[in-house]
Amino acid sequence: MVDLQYFFVIILLGLGITVLIKAITNTLRNKLPLPPSPTALPIIGHIHLLGPISHQAIHKLSNRYGPLMYLFIGSIPNLIVSSAEMANEILKSNELNFLNRPTMQNIDYLTYGSADFFSAPYGLHWKFMKRMCTMELFSSRALDSFVSVRRDELSNLLIRIMKKAEAEESVNLGEQLKELTSNIITRMMFRKMQSDSDGGGKTEEVIKMVVELNELAGFFNVSETFWFLKRLDLQGLKKRLKNARDKYDLIIERVMKEHESMKKKDAGERKMLDILLNIYGDKNAEIKLTRENIKAFIMNIYGGGTDTSAITVEWALAELINHPEIMKKAQQEIELVVGNKRLVEESDLCNLGYIQAVVKETIRLHPGGPIFVRESDKECAVAGFRIPAKTRVIVNVWAIGRDPNQWEDPLEFRPERFEGIEWKVMSDKMMSFGVGRRSCPGEKMVFRFVPVVVAAIIQCFELKVKGLVEMNEGIGSSLPRPTPLVCVPVAKEARYNHLNQTSTSS
Repeated sequence: MVDLQYFFVIILLGLGITVLIKAITNTLRNKLPLPPSPTALPIIGHIHLLGPISHQAIHKLSNRYGPLMYLFIGSIPNLIVSSAEMANEILKSNELNFLNRPTMQNIDYLTYGSADFFSAPYGLHWKFMKRMCTMELFSSRALDSFVSVRRDELSNLLIRIMKKAEAEESVNLGEQLKELTSNIITRMMFRKMQSDSDGGGKTEEVIKMVVELNELAGFFNVSETFWFLKRLDLQGLKKRLKNARDKYDLIIERVMKEHESMKKKDAGERKMLDILLNIYGDKNAEIKLTRENIKAFIMNIYGGGTDTSAITVEWALAELINHPEIMKKAQQEIELVVGNKRLVEESDLCNLGYIQAVVKETIRLHPGGPIFVRESDKECAVAGFRIPAKTRVIVNVWAIGRDPNQWEDPLEFRPERFEGIEWKVMSDKMMSFGVGRRSCPGEKMVFRFVPVVVAAIIQCFELKVKGLVEMNEGIGSSLPRPTPLVCVPVAKEARYNHLNQTSTSS
C-alpha cells in the first residue's frame, strides 16, 4: 500500500513539473518579440512595399531588416526567410511544424479542395502520393522508360530550329522550349488519343486549359487578403474559377474515359495516367484515389513542369550567349565526350560535368520557383523570435542563391563553383527544390531534361544576337524573362548534315 501511494505521488509530482515547465515556456515565448518588420499601414499592412516582382521587393526589404522579417499582406501574417541558415532552422530543425502549405482560395477551389498533391495537407494521402512520385512516376526506372520520348521531342525541336537556320530567320527559343516541354509531358502522361490523329486534339486542349488555370491560381484575390471582405467577391473571381474548373473537368474526364477504354483494348506502353488509373481501380490500394485526385495531379504536373524547365533552359542559353568563354568551354566538353558524329544523349550526362555545372549555376541565379510557401501549424520560437500559429512562411529562394554570406561574387555567372562538388552539399545552400519531406519530387527529371537540351542546342548551333542578351526578369511565379529569348541560329556543318538526314527520314 505504501509503495502504491509512493507511486502516485511520483506521478503527480511529474505531472506538476511538466505543467510548470510548459507554463514557464509559454510565458517566455510570449515575451519573445516578433521578427523585425517595417512600419505597416492600416488595413493594407505592407502591400505598398511590394512591387510587381515580389521576390526582388522582399529581398530589398530583407537587406535592411534581416533574414527573418515579418510582413502583413492585408490581414495575412507572413514570415519572410532570406538566408539558408534561417531556412534550415525552420524547415529542418522545426520541420514538423512547417509541413503544410497555407490554404489559398483560388488554388483550393481549382484543385478540388486540396485534392492535389502540391497543396494537400501533410498526412496519409500526401505521404502516399509522394511515395508514388518517388517510386513510380519519377523514379529512375520510370524516367528510363521515357528516354525515347524525350529524345524524339528534342530531335523535333532541333529540326524546327534547323529550318529557321536554313532560312536565316530568327527563332523564338522561349516559345519553342515551352512547346518541347508540353509535348514531352503530354507523351509521358497520356497515350495518344484516338482524336489526336495529327498530334493535337484533346491533349492540346488540356495544355491550353492548364495555362488558364495557372493564371487564375496566381490571381491576386482581394477578398482573401482582407478579413472584412471574405464574404464578398468584388472581382467576380468565383464565377471565373467555376467556369475554368468546369471546362477543365469536362476535358480531362473525356481524356480519362477514352484512356480507360484504350487500355482495355491494348495493354501497350504504360503512361503516367495508366499508373494513376490502376490505383484508382484497385480496391485493395493502400489509399483510395478519387478521379478528382487524378485531375488535380495532372494539373500539378503541367503547371509545375511546363514553364519551369523551359524557362531554366532559356536562362542557361542566355547566360552562355553573354559569356562566350563559358560557351566555348561547354562546347569543347561536348566535342571531347560526344564527338561530331552523333547528337548528345542523356547517357552522356555523367561525363559532361561542366554542362551540369552550367545548369546548376543557372538554377542558383534563376530558380524556377523564386519563392515557396509553408505555414506554421502552431506557435513556436525561431532564432529568438516568436512565430505565431498560422503564419505563412515565404522562403525567398532567389535571395538565398544570391546571398554574399554563402557565395563568393554571388551575382557573377561562374559554373566552376559547382565543379567537383556534390550537388547535395550545394543544394542545402540553395533550396531550389524545397527542403525536407515536401521537397520537389521532380528534381531527377529536371537534371535529365535541362542539361541535355542545353547541350544539344549549343552542340548543333551558334546562337547569334545583337549585343548582349537582356537579363531582366519578368512577372510570374516561374521567373520568366520579360521577353522570350530570340536569336538567329547558325547550324554547325557536321551537325547540319545529321539533322538534315533526321528531318528527311521523319
